[in-house]
Amino acid sequence: MSVHPPARLRPARLDEIARVREIERLSARRFLGTDLAALVEDEPTDADTLAARIATGGLTVAEGEDGRPVAFLMARPVEGCGYIEQLDVLPTHAGRRLGAALISALEPAWPALLLSTFRDVPWNAPYYARLGFRVVETLTPALEVIRAEHLARGLDESRRVFMRKDKMP
Repeated sequence: MSVHPPARLRPARLDEIARVREIERLSARRFLGTDLAALVEDEPTDADTLAARIATGGLTVAEGEDGRPVAFLMARPVEGCGYIEQLDVLPTHAGRRLGAALISALEPAWPALLLSTFRDVPWNAPYYARLGFRVVETLTPALEVIRAEHLARGLDESRRVFMRKDKMP
């Protein structure tokens, strides 16, 4: 097992939008060979949305050894909580706890974190459960709106779950 230095986390820059989209595209390749392989063909988050998140401090990257982003977390406020819209790590950097580091860096800013993910994909809901997220049993109006957005994009919401992690007292 190789040891990797801790990643440097920082706000994303506008000149990194193409790189963030590349990370999202390459990360989606993990779905190849699963019954969710069609997700590989999805377009990554559009540049305007990424620019908007950068402007509000809602896009954080983890740098690789060369200073280029190798992972990112995109978040926005939802009902006073931090909603994780996207978390992706380059496959070449998987297993280095970059996702957990990005989530840990986001936690202090919010009373709770929220996200929506696939229920049975090992690197989705089971991963987040190991990080302390719990399934949301009853959706709030804002989460219902997000679910409707997912349905409009063609996501199978019967396979997805919303999760929440409250700040430790």
